[in-house]
Amino acid sequence: MRLQRDAAAAAFQFLSRFPVRRDVGFSKQLLQRSVVYYPLVGAAIGLCTAAVAALLGLLLPPLPTAVLSLIVWVALTGGLHLDGWMDTADGLLSYRSRERMLEIMKDSRVGAMGVLACVLLLLLKASLLATIFADSSYASLSLLLLAPVWSRWAMVRAMVRWPIARGDDGLAANFAGLKPTHERCAWICAALLSLAAAGATLALGGGTAWPLPLAAALLLPVTALICGNLAARRAVSRLGGLTGDVYGALNELLEAVLLLVLAMLQHVLL
Repeated sequence: MRLQRDAAAAAFQFLSRFPVRRDVGFSKQLLQRSVVYYPLVGAAIGLCTAAVAALLGLLLPPLPTAVLSLIVWVALTGGLHLDGWMDTADGLLSYRSRERMLEIMKDSRVGAMGVLACVLLLLLKASLLATIFADSSYASLSLLLLAPVWSRWAMVRAMVRWPIARGDDGLAANFAGLKPTHERCAWICAALLSLAAAGATLALGGGTAWPLPLAAALLLPVTALICGNLAARRAVSRLGGLTGDVYGALNELLEAVLLLVLAMLQHVLL
Protein backbone atom coordinates (compact mmCIF):
# COMPACT_ATOMS: atom_id res chain seq x y z
CA MET A 1 0.00 0.00 0.00
CA ARG A 2 2.85 2.37 0.82
CA LEU A 3 4.37 1.73 -2.61
CA GLN A 4 1.10 2.75 -4.27
CA ARG A 5 0.83 5.90 -2.17
CA ASP A 6 4.36 6.82 -3.12
CA ALA A 7 3.60 6.13 -6.79
CA ALA A 8 0.50 8.34 -6.71
CA ALA A 9 2.43 11.10 -4.94
CA ALA A 10 5.23 10.83 -7.50
CA ALA A 11 2.72 11.18 -10.35
CA PHE A 12 1.32 14.38 -8.84
CA GLN A 13 4.75 15.80 -8.04
CA PHE A 14 6.11 15.01 -11.50
CA LEU A 15 3.16 16.11 -13.64
CA SER A 16 1.65 18.94 -11.63
CA ARG A 17 2.20 21.72 -9.13
CA PHE A 18 -0.24 20.39 -6.56
CA PRO A 19 1.33 20.75 -3.09
CA VAL A 20 1.89 17.04 -2.40
CA ARG A 21 4.20 16.93 0.61
CA ARG A 22 5.76 13.49 0.48
CA ASP A 23 9.43 12.60 0.12
CA VAL A 24 9.30 9.73 -2.37
CA GLY A 25 12.74 9.79 -4.00
CA PHE A 26 12.42 9.68 -7.77
CA SER A 27 13.88 6.33 -8.79
CA LYS A 28 13.27 4.74 -12.18
CA GLN A 29 11.14 2.04 -10.57
CA LEU A 30 8.97 4.61 -8.79
CA LEU A 31 8.52 6.70 -11.94
CA GLN A 32 7.40 3.60 -13.80
CA ARG A 33 4.90 2.63 -11.11
CA SER A 34 3.57 6.19 -11.06
CA VAL A 35 2.32 6.16 -14.67
CA VAL A 36 -0.76 4.21 -13.56
CA TYR A 37 -1.89 7.37 -11.75
CA TYR A 38 -1.36 9.78 -14.64
CA PRO A 39 -5.10 9.87 -15.47
CA LEU A 40 -5.81 10.70 -11.83
CA VAL A 41 -3.53 13.73 -12.09
CA GLY A 42 -5.39 14.75 -15.25
CA ALA A 43 -8.71 14.42 -13.42
CA ALA A 44 -7.50 16.67 -10.59
CA ILE A 45 -6.34 19.29 -13.10
CA GLY A 46 -9.61 19.11 -15.02
CA LEU A 47 -11.71 19.26 -11.86
CA CYS A 48 -9.88 22.33 -10.56
CA THR A 49 -10.23 24.02 -13.94
CA ALA A 50 -13.94 23.23 -14.05
CA ALA A 51 -14.43 24.58 -10.51
CA VAL A 52 -12.63 27.82 -11.40
CA ALA A 53 -14.72 28.12 -14.57
CA ALA A 54 -17.94 27.62 -12.60
CA LEU A 55 -17.02 30.41 -10.18
CA LEU A 56 -15.76 32.81 -12.85
CA GLY A 57 -18.84 32.11 -14.97
CA LEU A 58 -20.95 33.81 -12.32
CA LEU A 59 -19.09 37.08 -12.89
CA LEU A 60 -17.67 37.03 -16.42
CA PRO A 61 -18.74 36.13 -19.96
CA PRO A 62 -17.40 32.93 -21.57
CA LEU A 63 -14.26 34.30 -23.26
CA PRO A 64 -12.51 35.86 -20.25
CA THR A 65 -13.68 32.90 -18.17
CA ALA A 66 -12.02 30.60 -20.69
CA VAL A 67 -8.75 32.53 -20.75
CA LEU A 68 -8.48 32.72 -16.96
CA SER A 69 -9.41 29.04 -16.62
CA LEU A 70 -6.74 28.15 -19.16
CA ILE A 71 -4.18 30.12 -17.14
CA VAL A 72 -5.11 28.02 -14.11
CA TRP A 73 -4.85 24.85 -16.22
CA VAL A 74 -1.36 25.72 -17.42
CA ALA A 75 -0.27 26.84 -13.95
CA LEU A 76 -1.33 23.52 -12.45
CA THR A 77 1.01 21.70 -14.85
CA GLY A 78 3.87 24.16 -14.40
CA GLY A 79 4.00 24.47 -18.19
CA LEU A 80 5.71 21.07 -18.32
CA HIS A 81 3.85 19.76 -21.34
CA LEU A 82 3.84 23.11 -23.13
CA ASP A 83 7.62 23.08 -22.95
CA GLY A 84 7.61 19.68 -24.65
CA TRP A 85 5.15 20.96 -27.25
CA MET A 86 7.42 23.89 -28.15
CA ASP A 87 10.60 21.82 -28.25
CA THR A 88 8.92 19.18 -30.40
CA ALA A 89 7.60 21.83 -32.78
CA ASP A 90 11.07 23.33 -33.11
CA GLY A 91 12.53 19.92 -33.92
CA LEU A 92 9.92 18.32 -36.15
CA LEU A 93 9.11 21.48 -38.07
CA SER A 94 12.77 22.13 -38.84
CA TYR A 95 12.74 19.30 -41.43
CA ARG A 96 16.37 18.44 -40.68
CA SER A 97 18.02 15.08 -40.24
CA ARG A 98 17.00 12.87 -37.32
CA GLU A 99 20.16 13.69 -35.39
CA ARG A 100 19.78 17.42 -35.95
CA MET A 101 16.10 17.38 -34.91
CA LEU A 102 17.01 15.63 -31.66
CA GLU A 103 19.73 18.23 -31.03
CA ILE A 104 17.26 21.07 -31.60
CA MET A 105 14.75 19.49 -29.23
CA LYS A 106 17.41 19.12 -26.53
CA ASP A 107 18.34 22.81 -26.76
CA SER A 108 16.77 24.77 -23.89
CA ARG A 109 16.21 27.79 -26.15
CA VAL A 110 12.84 28.13 -27.90
CA GLY A 111 12.79 28.89 -31.62
CA ALA A 112 10.26 30.65 -33.82
CA MET A 113 8.35 27.46 -34.63
CA GLY A 114 8.00 26.63 -30.96
CA VAL A 115 6.63 30.08 -30.15
CA LEU A 116 4.16 29.96 -33.04
CA ALA A 117 3.01 26.48 -32.09
CA CYS A 118 2.50 27.54 -28.47
CA VAL A 119 0.53 30.67 -29.34
CA LEU A 120 -1.71 28.84 -31.80
CA LEU A 121 -2.33 25.98 -29.38
CA LEU A 122 -3.31 28.30 -26.53
CA LEU A 123 -5.58 30.29 -28.84
CA LEU A 124 -7.27 27.09 -29.94
CA LYS A 125 -7.72 25.85 -26.38
CA ALA A 126 -9.07 29.21 -25.18
CA SER A 127 -11.57 29.38 -28.04
CA LEU A 128 -12.73 25.80 -27.40
CA LEU A 129 -13.12 26.41 -23.67
CA ALA A 130 -15.11 29.57 -24.40
CA THR A 131 -17.40 27.57 -26.70
CA ILE A 132 -17.82 24.83 -24.11
CA PHE A 133 -18.60 27.33 -21.34
CA ALA A 134 -21.08 29.21 -23.54
CA ASP A 135 -23.00 26.07 -24.52
CA SER A 136 -22.83 24.05 -21.30
CA SER A 137 -24.66 24.03 -18.02
CA TYR A 138 -22.90 23.78 -14.68
CA ALA A 139 -23.78 20.08 -14.62
CA SER A 140 -21.78 19.29 -17.76
CA LEU A 141 -18.65 21.15 -16.63
CA SER A 142 -17.51 17.93 -14.95
CA LEU A 143 -16.99 16.48 -18.43
CA LEU A 144 -14.09 18.90 -18.81
CA LEU A 145 -11.85 16.50 -16.90
CA LEU A 146 -12.16 13.87 -19.66
CA ALA A 147 -9.66 15.70 -21.89
CA PRO A 148 -6.72 15.75 -19.42
CA VAL A 149 -7.59 12.24 -18.22
CA TRP A 150 -7.44 10.54 -21.62
CA SER A 151 -4.55 12.65 -22.94
CA ARG A 152 -2.44 11.39 -20.04
CA TRP A 153 -3.54 7.83 -20.61
CA ALA A 154 -2.35 8.22 -24.20
CA MET A 155 1.04 9.29 -22.83
CA VAL A 156 1.27 6.01 -20.92
CA ARG A 157 0.27 4.07 -24.01
CA ALA A 158 2.99 5.81 -26.02
CA MET A 159 5.57 4.96 -23.35
CA VAL A 160 4.57 1.30 -23.51
CA ARG A 161 4.05 0.85 -27.24
CA TRP A 162 6.85 2.80 -28.93
CA PRO A 163 10.65 2.88 -28.49
CA ILE A 164 12.58 5.82 -27.09
CA ALA A 165 14.69 7.91 -29.46
CA ARG A 166 17.81 8.56 -27.40
CA GLY A 167 18.58 5.18 -25.89
CA ASP A 168 19.65 5.57 -22.28
CA ASP A 169 19.87 9.36 -22.54
CA GLY A 170 17.10 11.76 -21.63
CA LEU A 171 13.96 11.75 -19.50
CA ALA A 172 12.20 9.11 -21.60
CA ALA A 173 14.84 6.53 -20.61
CA ASN A 174 13.22 6.37 -17.16
CA PHE A 175 10.13 4.86 -18.77
CA ALA A 176 11.85 2.31 -20.97
CA GLY A 177 10.63 -1.20 -20.27
CA LEU A 178 7.10 -0.36 -19.19
CA LYS A 179 4.77 -3.35 -19.45
CA PRO A 180 1.33 -3.56 -21.09
CA THR A 181 0.03 -4.01 -17.55
CA HIS A 182 0.89 -0.36 -16.85
CA GLU A 183 -1.19 0.72 -19.84
CA ARG A 184 -4.13 -1.47 -18.82
CA CYS A 185 -4.10 -0.21 -15.23
CA ALA A 186 -3.95 3.40 -16.45
CA TRP A 187 -6.86 2.64 -18.80
CA ILE A 188 -8.93 1.25 -15.92
CA CYS A 189 -8.16 4.35 -13.88
CA ALA A 190 -9.16 6.61 -16.80
CA ALA A 191 -12.33 4.61 -17.48
CA LEU A 192 -13.47 4.80 -13.85
CA LEU A 193 -12.83 8.54 -13.76
CA SER A 194 -14.80 8.96 -17.00
CA LEU A 195 -17.73 7.04 -15.58
CA ALA A 196 -17.61 9.20 -12.45
CA ALA A 197 -17.62 12.39 -14.54
CA ALA A 198 -20.50 11.15 -16.68
CA GLY A 199 -22.42 10.07 -13.58
CA ALA A 200 -21.86 13.45 -11.93
CA THR A 201 -23.16 15.21 -15.03
CA LEU A 202 -26.28 13.05 -15.05
CA ALA A 203 -26.88 13.51 -11.33
CA LEU A 204 -26.38 17.28 -11.35
CA GLY A 205 -28.36 17.72 -14.53
CA GLY A 206 -31.28 15.61 -13.40
CA GLY A 207 -30.81 13.22 -16.31
CA THR A 208 -32.16 15.67 -18.86
CA ALA A 209 -29.00 15.84 -20.96
CA TRP A 210 -28.01 12.16 -20.86
CA PRO A 211 -26.82 11.89 -24.51
CA LEU A 212 -23.88 14.26 -23.92
CA PRO A 213 -22.12 12.46 -21.03
CA LEU A 214 -22.76 9.09 -22.66
CA ALA A 215 -21.37 10.22 -26.03
CA ALA A 216 -18.40 11.98 -24.40
CA ALA A 217 -17.50 8.98 -22.23
CA LEU A 218 -17.51 6.73 -25.30
CA LEU A 219 -16.12 8.96 -28.03
CA LEU A 220 -13.28 10.77 -26.25
CA PRO A 221 -11.35 7.58 -25.33
CA VAL A 222 -11.67 6.35 -28.93
CA THR A 223 -10.44 9.71 -30.21
CA ALA A 224 -7.48 9.63 -27.82
CA LEU A 225 -6.59 6.14 -29.00
CA ILE A 226 -6.77 6.91 -32.72
CA CYS A 227 -5.17 10.36 -32.66
CA GLY A 228 -2.56 9.28 -30.14
CA ASN A 229 -1.54 6.34 -32.33
CA LEU A 230 -1.31 8.51 -35.43
CA ALA A 231 0.73 11.22 -33.72
CA ALA A 232 3.10 8.75 -32.04
CA ARG A 233 3.70 6.83 -35.26
CA ARG A 234 4.41 10.05 -37.12
CA ALA A 235 6.95 11.12 -34.50
CA VAL A 236 8.61 7.69 -34.54
CA SER A 237 8.89 7.80 -38.32
CA ARG A 238 10.75 11.12 -38.08
CA LEU A 239 12.81 10.59 -34.93
CA GLY A 240 13.21 6.84 -34.74
CA GLY A 241 11.45 6.84 -31.37
CA LEU A 242 9.88 9.09 -28.75
CA THR A 243 11.39 11.50 -26.23
CA GLY A 244 10.16 13.16 -23.06
CA ASP A 245 9.37 16.26 -25.12
CA VAL A 246 7.25 14.21 -27.51
CA TYR A 247 5.30 12.74 -24.58
CA GLY A 248 4.47 16.27 -23.45
CA ALA A 249 3.61 17.36 -26.98
CA LEU A 250 1.33 14.36 -27.36
CA ASN A 251 -0.51 15.34 -24.20
CA GLU A 252 -0.99 18.93 -25.39
CA LEU A 253 -2.14 17.85 -28.84
CA LEU A 254 -4.67 15.39 -27.47
CA GLU A 255 -6.03 17.83 -24.91
CA ALA A 256 -6.81 20.23 -27.76
CA VAL A 257 -8.30 17.50 -29.96
CA LEU A 258 -10.45 16.13 -27.13
CA LEU A 259 -11.69 19.62 -26.22
CA LEU A 260 -12.60 20.03 -29.89
CA VAL A 261 -14.59 16.81 -29.85
CA LEU A 262 -16.31 17.80 -26.61
CA ALA A 263 -17.23 21.20 -28.05
CA MET A 264 -18.65 19.53 -31.16
CA LEU A 265 -20.69 17.08 -29.08
CA GLN A 266 -22.11 19.91 -26.99
CA HIS A 267 -23.03 21.90 -30.09
CA VAL A 268 -24.84 18.93 -31.64
CA LEU A 269 -26.47 17.38 -28.56
CA LEU A 270 -27.42 20.37 -26.37
